[in-house]
Parts: sequence; C-alpha cells; structure tokens
Amino acid sequence: MAAVADKSGEAALVAAAANDKNGLVVETPKSESKKFNVQNLVDMFTKLNPLAKEFFPSSYQQNQTKNDGKFNQVPVGNKSVGNENFSNRRRRNNSNQGRRRLNGKAFRAQRDDSIRQTVYVSDIDQNVTEEQLAGLFSNCGQVVDCRVCGDPHSVLRFAFVEFADEEGARAALNLNGIMLGFYPVRVLPSKTAILPVNPTFLPRSEDEREMCTRTVYCTNIDKKVSQAEVKNFFESACGEVTRLRLLGDNVHSTRIAFVEFAMAESAIVALNCSGMVLGTQPLRVSPSKTPVRPRVARPTLV
Repeated sequence: MAAVADKSGEAALVAAAANDKNGLVVETPKSESKKFNVQNLVDMFTKLNPLAKEFFPSSYQQNQTKNDGKFNQVPVGNKSVGNENFSNRRRRNNSNQGRRRLNGKAFRAQRDDSIRQTVYVSDIDQNVTEEQLAGLFSNCGQVVDCRVCGDPHSVLRFAFVEFADEEGARAALNLNGIMLGFYPVRVLPSKTAILPVNPTFLPRSEDEREMCTRTVYCTNIDKKVSQAEVKNFFESACGEVTRLRLLGDNVHSTRIAFVEFAMAESAIVALNCSGMVLGTQPLRVSPSKTPVRPRVARPTLV
C-alpha cells in the first residue's frame, strides 16, 4: 500500500510540474470547481470591445448626430474625440500664450521707444515749475510729458521730459548746462520711461489745473503716521492745508498723500520738505499732476 501511495504522489507532482510549464495555475483536488488558467483570462479580454461606451472617459463627447441611436464608434486608426478636444485646448492655450508673448513684446517695444524719447534733467531750481521746464524744452520738439521730482538728498530737484519723437530728445541734450533759475541744469538721456498717469485723474478744467499748482504729491509716508499728523507737519512748515488725501494698502510698506494748500507758494515751499523725516521715513515730495477732488457723498438708503 505504501508503494502505491508513493507512486500516486509522484504522479501528482509530475502532473503539477507539467501544468506549471504550460502556464496553468496549480490547483488542488479540493479547488477543482474553481479551476482557472491564464489562457481563459486572455480569451475573456480578447472578447471585449475597446470601443465600447464604458471604456471612454467621462470627458468623452458623443457625436450629437447619432445614427439609429447607436453609440458613435470611432475607428481605431483615428484619434478619439476626447483627444481632439484635448488637442484643441492645447492649440487654444498655445495661441493665448503666443498672444501674451506678442503683447509682452509690444509693451517692451513701446517702453523702449518711450525711454529713447525721454531725457533726464537734474539740478533744477526749487522755484522752477513744471510748466516753465516744459516751456524750455518745447523749443526742441513737442513735449508729451514732464515730471518734476523731489530729491531727498538735495535742495535741487530732477525731472523727466518725454518728447513725441527721438529727434526732440536728441535736440534736448544740447541744453545741457543752460541756466534755469539760479542753477545750470544737467540734461542726459533717460534710462527709464515716465509712468503714465490715469487720464481720468488728470485735470478737466482750468479750475482743476489751478488746483494742481497748489497741490503736492508726497510718497514714502510712514504707515504709523496719521492723516492729522501729516496735515500738521505741512501746515507748520509750509502754510494752510485746504485738502489732504492719505492713501495706502496692505501691499506696500508705506503710504502716499496728495496735499492741497491754500496758496501756490506754499506748494513750492513744500517741495523743500523732500528728505525730511516724518515718523521713521524720509518724505519724497513732488508737484502733483492730479487735483484733490472732493469726495462724492453716497446716497443714503432709506
């Protein structure tokens, strides 16, 4: 009996080895009802339709013009609608990026043109106004913009003068050393363009232009300084302040202000305050391009 058992066991081992070579899953007699092999799995997958609806992602768009209510099957050699949509999205994105690149190039080209059309003027007498400076350079060509700025390290000021073309800027360089007020001015090619002012803020009438002559633009104001302190500072140093607008946000570390005086002479004196410390920061004061308009009262809800 033992010999017979050994032979039957050997036969089982030989059969198991043969099954393993043929790629079959080795099964015990107890699991014959669950017998399964790799070939059966392959046969099952080959019978599946890869173009069936459930195999397409949710982003797949069905063809609106279906034939006989059947699902629109796509030939294997063609791209799926989902891929076409993805390609269209990529083309649109690339087109948008191209437009952004073109817009960026156009902006840089326009900025470079503005720089070539602008001169830097320094050592300007504090009593010289923007109108006087623009009038001096108007003999060189059409002046598009003139911006006088306070220098915190000097009683003199500097300015940027932009012309309508490069010829005017080149002609303006010949005015280097000319006397304007009590000092000879220096005229050099500018390395920066003038930042344009929002047209809606510019003066709209003669009255508003007169207001601009009495107004200064103050920057680098300490955030801890209140509006009352700014007003007291300028009134004690320059004269009566009729209107003041203190502005700031959560992005910049300092604030700005537009200060309107009762007299134009007070605004000229205020330019000398550039470099003086208010709070913990040195102020930068320059003539204002925009008037301080009174705030419009909002209608109250009844």
